[in-house]
Order: sequence, then structure tokens, then C-alpha cells
Amino acid sequence: MSAGENEIRVEKPATALRRGWTTGACATAATKAALTALLTGDFPDPVQITLPKGETPSFPLARENITNDHAMAGIIKDAGDDPDVTHGALVMATVSRLPKATGIVFKAGIGVGMVTRAGLPVPVGEPAINPVPRSMMTEVVTALCTQLGISPDIEIEIGIENGAELALQTWNPRLGIIGGLSVLGTTGIVHPFSCSAWIHSIHRGIDVARAEGFPHVLGATGSSSEKTAQAFYGLPDIACLDMGDFAGGLLKYLRAHPVPRLTIAGGFAKMCKLAQGALDLHSGRSQVDMQWLAEQAEALDGNHLKHRILQANTAMEVLELTREQGLDLPAAIAVQARTKALETLRGAPIQVDVMVMDRAGTLLAHAR
Repeated sequence: MSAGENEIRVEKPATALRRGWTTGACATAATKAALTALLTGDFPDPVQITLPKGETPSFPLARENITNDHAMAGIIKDAGDDPDVTHGALVMATVSRLPKATGIVFKAGIGVGMVTRAGLPVPVGEPAINPVPRSMMTEVVTALCTQLGISPDIEIEIGIENGAELALQTWNPRLGIIGGLSVLGTTGIVHPFSCSAWIHSIHRGIDVARAEGFPHVLGATGSSSEKTAQAFYGLPDIACLDMGDFAGGLLKYLRAHPVPRLTIAGGFAKMCKLAQGALDLHSGRSQVDMQWLAEQAEALDGNHLKHRILQANTAMEVLELTREQGLDLPAAIAVQARTKALETLRGAPIQVDVMVMDRAGTLLAHAR
């Protein structure tokens, strides 16, 4: 999200970053430890698991408990150097035996959400435990039960301490995941400052909006832009996609999974980048081209501003220069940003409009 739109951005450090483990990996390790204890009486500590790509990390236990009919193991999630809201959270697995032929059943414990809307990888009414973590836990349970010659009829309850509170800092409420966090992960490994994780969240937001039949979605670069555009159209939260800097991730997914209408809203500088052709709007990966901005002003009879624009430090400085001269540069930027969005959509049946805001979220221009 844009720091110029009242967002707090955690910048990626320049030094080498430490990887971490996903919630799904922690839940799998906790499940293995708990089930081993339930079946043998002893908790393995540390407990080792095999991730989808063959890595074999070990996890120390932070909590354990066993009774006659169930066992619980807890692991503190280490997200490495990623600014993950679940870093340091206690991920718990409680396992118990079920009647024969019941199979493996997943249950949401404290702090794990339930799916209430269609469009997610997990059906409505199920715990928000994604398919890969489910598969990892199923493999662990099946292997242990086979080793001991018993039928894998096991209930796995996954909980995350303070998960309901932490979930309020995530997309889960908008996606219809109620009551807590999701148990996520496709590789088991958290790659710090992963762009793919954010883009994946955008895709899930589109999936949910489509499944709910919403004809209009909003992708904004930050909270101020989102607030203004959402109020302008009266859109519900579920229609608001946290696009941030990833315009390309949004547009390319919509190209293959269209909705009837898309609004893109963002600050002047971010929309300048989109108008120039950038699809990643992050300040570290794309820059506003002052020569290009001078040409846009020139087309609006701003020839006399060329030198001052070339000497400007920021896009906002250029905006103020052109406004002083009565030139509507935001309108030109909005039109060109919309054109770039349509080019990226490659003829997908989507009506597009672009809203350009100032830092306070005031609407400067609207191309539709």
C-alpha cells in the first residue's frame, strides 16, 4: 500500500532475510507430535515433518498435554523476517480417536476461522484450513496410523492463540472467513516480503466476489483511495480488493476471471506509473518518469513548465506546478492509466474506470 495514503509500509531490509514456516507447516508438525503422543504416550520434541518440496524441518514444542482420549501439542510460529501478523503465534493441534470408518475430520479450534462464503479453496461451512495443509496433515496421520496398524480415524482440531484478534488485521473478514485466522501455505515455507502472497490474496478476493455475484470490484493502492472510491460507488467491503502496488496481479487475474466492472483508484504518483505502463507500482520497482510527465504537461500547453518539471523531486511537486498553471494533468493521467489497464485486460469483457486521488483521498480526476 502507498505510504502517501495513510498506510504504514514495512520496508524490506537491505540485508539477507531469514525464511520462516507457514501456519500450515506448524499445524502439521503439531498434529504429528500430538498424534504420536496419543498413540504411543510420548511427545517427539523436536518433531520433524517433510514439506511438499522435500525439506525436513524440525519444530520444538511450546506446549503439550495428554489425556486418555486426546493429545494436544503447540508450536510457536516463526515467520522468519517476514512482517507476518501470525509471527510468534501459538499454533495448536488437538487430536482424538474417532469411530472406525469415520476417516480424518478437521475441526476449527479457538482462533481458526470458518468459511461462510463461496469462492475460496475450502467449501462453505468448513474450517479455514487450506487444501495443502490438509493434505500434509492427512499424510502425517495416515503414515503414523499405518505404521501402528490402526485405521486412520482421527479428529484434528487446529487452534491459534489470539487468532480471532489477529484475523482482524487480515483479509479474512472481507473474504467471509469468520472467527479467526486461516491455516495457509503451499510449500510450508514463508519467503520474507513475498509479493506472491499478497497477489494470492487479491486472487482470492476476486474469487469470492465472483462467487457472490458482485458485478463491480474496486482495486485501490491504499486506504484513502479505497475509502473515497468505495463511498463514491457505495460498494460493500467484499467488493474492495486490496490491490496495493500489484496492479498487474489484479488485472491479469481479472483477464482470466472477469467481472462486469472494475474501478482502479490510487494516488497521483501511483497512477502516473500505471499510465506509463508499469504494473508493479512499488517505489522500489518502478519510478515516475519526469521526462514523460513533462511531455504530458507539454500536451496541455505547459511548454514553459518543462524545465521545472525535469528538476522536480516528486510527482506531487509536478502536480502542484501544473495546478498553479491551471493545467488538468490528473485528467490526462487518469485517461492513460485506464488505457493501460484495458490493454492489460486484452479485450476481457470488463468496464473499467480510473480514479486519481491526492494524498488526502480527494478525487482529482475520473476516467470512465
